[in-house]
Amino acid sequence: MAGERPAVVLLSGGLDSATVLAMVRDEGFRPFALSFDYGQRHRFELDAARAVAVAGGVQRHVVVPLDLRAFGGSALTDDIEVPKDRTGEEMESGIPVTYVPARNTIFLAVALGWAETLGATDLFVGVNAVDYSGYPDCRPEFIAAFTDLANLATQVGVEGRGRFEVHAPLVAMTKAEIITTGLALGVDYGLTHSCYDPDEQGRSCGRCDSCHLRLKGFTEAGVEDPAAYQ
Repeated sequence: MAGERPAVVLLSGGLDSATVLAMVRDEGFRPFALSFDYGQRHRFELDAARAVAVAGGVQRHVVVPLDLRAFGGSALTDDIEVPKDRTGEEMESGIPVTYVPARNTIFLAVALGWAETLGATDLFVGVNAVDYSGYPDCRPEFIAAFTDLANLATQVGVEGRGRFEVHAPLVAMTKAEIITTGLALGVDYGLTHSCYDPDEQGRSCGRCDSCHLRLKGFTEAGVEDPAAYQ
């Protein structure tokens, strides 16, 4: 057990980060949740993140405004159409336009700064490199490299007063395994939001990569997806 050590958890409001938060609590950490209002078109995920944070009993939940629409370059932050109805083979063929340039690097850097002020050396992120859309910043190599950076770029690391660890407990799990794990820990997936292109009521499209991966996971887990679809 972690003995109620503080930990910073990146919380998007999706099913992966909700599962990670439950795992962090189960391991005995005292979680501080961090979300970003980065100009994403699927802003409903921020409402989901707030609901998940409350249900997950976080110590504090901070939503940082960081408008990445200033750079654009992604279907999530720019006037670019979100791909729909792609096959599994197409999703594995390259990096899609829903990739937000350097997003996880930026988010983890902010999380690292907050962790230093909290006296925390554990950061948790819900990246996955099995059932995912091919994002380069969701791979184990990225997590290992950022961990090295964290210990080179901080006072805590340089003075040897601790060692930062970036935990990615879902990185080698399938979506079905993630869902099964979360359900065993009491996660309410009805609070989560995964769709990249929801309608004005926040209902999921059921056709983007994220929806396809979510629906596939629930099907393989033998559980009905509680999300609302168009």
